[in-house]
Amino acid sequence: MRWLRRLAALLLGLLGLAAAALAVYLWRATPAHGGTLQLAGLRAEVSVERDAQGIPTIRGASLEDVAFGLGVAHAQDRLWQLETHRRIGSGRLAETFGRSALDSDRFLRALGVRRAAEAQWARIQSQGDSESRRLLEAYAAGVNAWQREHLGARPPEMLVLGVPVEDWTPVDSLAWALMMAWDLGGNWSTELLRARLALTLPVARIDELLPPYPGERPLATADYAALFRGLKLGGALAQADAPSPALSAERIDRLLAAAPPSGIEGVGSNNWVVAGKRSTSGAPLLANDPHLKITAPALWYFARLEVTGPQPLKVAGATMPGLPSVVLGQNEHIAWGFTNTGPDVQDLYLERFKPDDPMQAQTPGGPDSWAPLASVVETIRIQGEAEAEQLVVRVSRHGPLISDADGGVAATVAGDAELGIAMRWTALDADNDPVAAGLALARAKSAAEFVDAATRLWVAPMQNMVVADRDGRIAMVAPGRVPKRQPGHDLKGLVPAPGWDARYDWAGFVPAAETPRETDPVRGFIATANQRVHARAYPHFITSEWAPPYRQHRIEQLLRAKAQHSIDDMAAMQADVTSLATQRLLPWLQRARSEHALAGAAREALAGFNGRMDADAAAPLIFWAWSRQLTRAVFTDELGGPEVYERVLGARTFRDALEGVLERNDAWWCDDKATPGVIETCAALSDRALARALDELQARFGTDVGAWRWGQAHQARSEHRPFSRVKALAPLFELRVPTGGDTYTLNVGRVAVKPDAGTGELYLNDHAASLRAIYDLGDPSRSRVMHSSGQSGLPWSSRYRDFADDWVRVAYVPLWPVAGDAPASVQRLLPRAP
Repeated sequence: MRWLRRLAALLLGLLGLAAAALAVYLWRATPAHGGTLQLAGLRAEVSVERDAQGIPTIRGASLEDVAFGLGVAHAQDRLWQLETHRRIGSGRLAETFGRSALDSDRFLRALGVRRAAEAQWARIQSQGDSESRRLLEAYAAGVNAWQREHLGARPPEMLVLGVPVEDWTPVDSLAWALMMAWDLGGNWSTELLRARLALTLPVARIDELLPPYPGERPLATADYAALFRGLKLGGALAQADAPSPALSAERIDRLLAAAPPSGIEGVGSNNWVVAGKRSTSGAPLLANDPHLKITAPALWYFARLEVTGPQPLKVAGATMPGLPSVVLGQNEHIAWGFTNTGPDVQDLYLERFKPDDPMQAQTPGGPDSWAPLASVVETIRIQGEAEAEQLVVRVSRHGPLISDADGGVAATVAGDAELGIAMRWTALDADNDPVAAGLALARAKSAAEFVDAATRLWVAPMQNMVVADRDGRIAMVAPGRVPKRQPGHDLKGLVPAPGWDARYDWAGFVPAAETPRETDPVRGFIATANQRVHARAYPHFITSEWAPPYRQHRIEQLLRAKAQHSIDDMAAMQADVTSLATQRLLPWLQRARSEHALAGAAREALAGFNGRMDADAAAPLIFWAWSRQLTRAVFTDELGGPEVYERVLGARTFRDALEGVLERNDAWWCDDKATPGVIETCAALSDRALARALDELQARFGTDVGAWRWGQAHQARSEHRPFSRVKALAPLFELRVPTGGDTYTLNVGRVAVKPDAGTGELYLNDHAASLRAIYDLGDPSRSRVMHSSGQSGLPWSSRYRDFADDWVRVAYVPLWPVAGDAPASVQRLLPRAP
């Protein structure tokens, strides 16, 4: 038995050593937030005072010094997040994650995000000693100084994946700003989706599947389905006699699947501002909650920036690791908030290649007029592989050929494509300077000054910006560069246009001073929720794809319900889970009948349900399961069958299309084309959908309908890159909390009706209020904020997840330091002597 005792002692010793090694690692990887750090590149002393929630107040004599301090704070608390932002913007994910990320890298390389950022940085440098240049360089210097001189151990993700520490550059910041513009864009994907649908549906049916804004008619266009047939778009899927398509349906599908998400249906944001006459305090109140993908750690990082020198500035709010300023927040004079306008600023062009030379494309000069394409070779390294991939990307007169992400010139030479797809996008323009624009907004001293700065400097992404000032003025402006299309443009930017036809080229831009705006309306409030933000008589075309106005109508209902509102009323609105969209569709569920064993219990659960999507109720779960099954039953056969529906179209809910079908009692859509001998009615499909929904829910949650809870399925999952995809590690890194609401409630929780790629779960809440903020212009000490995780990016830190419970309860933390409270930590940053 002696050998057993020795073995046990050896094992205990090894465990002790492992525990000691882990303790040392955790200690070295956890940044010290106190004491004094000497750092190269800093010009004067900066103080970083963190409160009990880990929110820093960064104070210095110059804007550059404060930006340096913000770079240090971001590197200390969010280093892995900075690394992921760098790799996404540069199309370098495959270096770390292997071939699973290769398609995304190829797309981002073809799109040229990094190339555009480099062009923007070159332009900023050419302007000499500009503030944008100094701010970007100082921020990068702060990140790098801390990494080089005081990083004790790499974050666990970098350690496990073998990712080295690299210097941050101004180009990395500009590339990440472009990726945020990409996330908020997305018209390109709808254009490509329409082209994909045109392979099997006529234009009139596509207009029913992707209907116009309520009360409007579809834009009158040419018959683009016939156009694409003539161009051999889609090939054999569209017509059996086209075995060699000019651009195959499969390549279109792969392109849609490879691109990083953008313009996701149902994603939006809320903001509203009430004038002093509508406020109990007599001063304006402003609320904002941007709806973005929720992640662990959160996209946002709260900070307070204070410049004490000759050009003083005091601003607090939401910063974003990778960017050197406050994006959304409040200064001593104003507060501001954004929602996405969703303009049509991305156009796709079909480029026809010369038959014997894929490096030339047809021009408007005629069928024999060809012009050379620019090209660049992108080298993509892949984790675990010795050989890097060389991707030749072409650039036409309209922009990069994003179709080169799927084989590029090699595929064209192989005869797989006579056509390519190029993208024109305003955010890629070299004169886009998001840093200068953001700084001007943060410095504004009045609502009028804010509107002027936004009008002069903001390029992309176009946002609905509401602002209020301490003098009581309120305003909204939607700045951004919006293309004008020629009168002869008969495709209206809805689908890819022939690039060799000059009538589809842009004809300049909407004058910056003529984008939508409003100041001090008589009604005493302004609200935007991605709805149409201009009157019908507005002279310019912004987009035809506004979000359905359910959230906007709910905001107005609640604002008009009282003569005056308090800051607590603003918070109650951000917590509201009444879904006007559910109320509209609910009568069809209430009329549905089924012989299912649980149908009676389901009817009891639905009794009295009025569209409140409470997390602890069964009715919202039954409603969404039924609507999902009904949507599949109505549309799958017309869209090409279950495989195409799931692979290409399943990320959409088609809620507005379903509403139209049911309200018209549209027999064409409701009839199942796969059963030619039987004619199905909409009512019959609704009955069948209820039975299938109850089967689905019974299999997952059991037979006790009274115990079902919407929050069980509708969990807000803050995804961690990449460990949410590793089953053993996901519980340690990702955050999950049960949530109410749905895609259409003010307290939004987008409902994912397509099974999650990693877990197969339905109804996850993957896009929500990434940030909530309420600003009091009369008493800034009452301003409050919250985001979805915590300030730290280290999973063992209490500040990694300490906001999550408050976030789901719609609670807040103070935006500004609380008077009388001592900082939890104070750190002095000092210049390192040469």
